[in-house]
Amino acid sequence: MAKTVFYSFHYEQDVHRVQLVRNINALEGQPLLNSQDWEQVRRRGDEAIKKWIHDQMAYKRAVIVLIGKYTASRPWVIYEIEKAWADKKPLLGVRIHGLSSLGSVDTAGPDPFAKAEGVNSVPIFDPTVRDWSGKIDSKATYNKLRDNLEIWSSQGVIRRSW
Repeated sequence: MAKTVFYSFHYEQDVHRVQLVRNINALEGQPLLNSQDWEQVRRRGDEAIKKWIHDQMAYKRAVIVLIGKYTASRPWVIYEIEKAWADKKPLLGVRIHGLSSLGSVDTAGPDPFAKAEGVNSVPIFDPTVRDWSGKIDSKATYNKLRDNLEIWSSQGVIRRSW
């Protein structure tokens, strides 16, 4: 594995797409919780969720926000962005709406970094490929992501000290 990263994403909407990203094997991410394990963490409350995020992010070299249609609306994604920024971890986004999830693709979602307090100038990479008719080609999108993910992972930005 080239690099260890923390993947931030909207679980319910994008877990299948995230599995595709992980299967590229260009980077090593945190273990993905299944829905039962996540529910156990969630039931213990906000502090348990924050602890889980802290523990998983602690020794990762970068944070990659995998951006789907609804990622920007998820409070825990915004928390993870703000934590990565505060911890001066390299931070970047990768759009995943063009990957197939159970046979369908999504439309692009808004920039989640715009909702995070004090976070700015974070690069967002978009591997989405469209065919001649303008439809998203999920296989070509996957191939472009596979070919570029490791390179993109080294292009995150870090909060500057004042």
